[in-house]
Amino acid sequence: MDAGEVATLPASVESLVVVHNVAKRHNVGTMARSATAFGVSEIVLVGRRDFNAFGSHGSTSHLRFRHFHSLSQARHYLKEERNCDICGVEITDGALSIADHPFRKSTAFLLGNEGTGLSAKECEICDFFVYIPQYGCGTASLNVTVAASIVLHHFGVWAGFPERSREGNKFTVAEKPVKQIRRNYCASSVESIVEERKSRKQSASIDIFEENGTNDSKLTNLLEALFDD
Repeated sequence: MDAGEVATLPASVESLVVVHNVAKRHNVGTMARSATAFGVSEIVLVGRRDFNAFGSHGSTSHLRFRHFHSLSQARHYLKEERNCDICGVEITDGALSIADHPFRKSTAFLLGNEGTGLSAKECEICDFFVYIPQYGCGTASLNVTVAASIVLHHFGVWAGFPERSREGNKFTVAEKPVKQIRRNYCASSVESIVEERKSRKQSASIDIFEENGTNDSKLTNLLEALFDD
């Protein structure tokens, strides 16, 4: 895309990264380092709330993290609240080359498991797919963190993100914000807490019915006693 096309983009174009089913948890830390380098606004964790910051070199302090229990919840947030396209990074039928910059607006990138790639459920929430062209014959795919770096860099070029200033042979790093949450842990939002309690109530309901045959009124009273604030 040339400079004239970049000028027509929405003023608030953003990139986000969705982390789900990444087998090697330390890859999240390395991915976070690339995310800060290439202007990512937020990392969305799906499933587990904790993460391994190994390889991040402190970059997680400069990122926003958000947690959801399921892919459907994450998709609703990204589509309805952030107005994002969801882009799966995977070699699929119809996948577009990342070199063509096939973006329209703010985009959330979902990368697959290191061994198996994107699952069917992950593919279902994606609006489109991109792949990274390879020119050598020695490997079938790239490490997930390497793939993330390439994709995020391409998006930053397309979006026209301003280049960071440099000092000597490195880019300048902002001062770390005041730490307000537990390290390597995505704090619960109000919505996340509500959803988790609903899930716990539902699980408790099933267990009680199966094991004790409790009737509806007794079950309701018991659940309220267990989970009432």
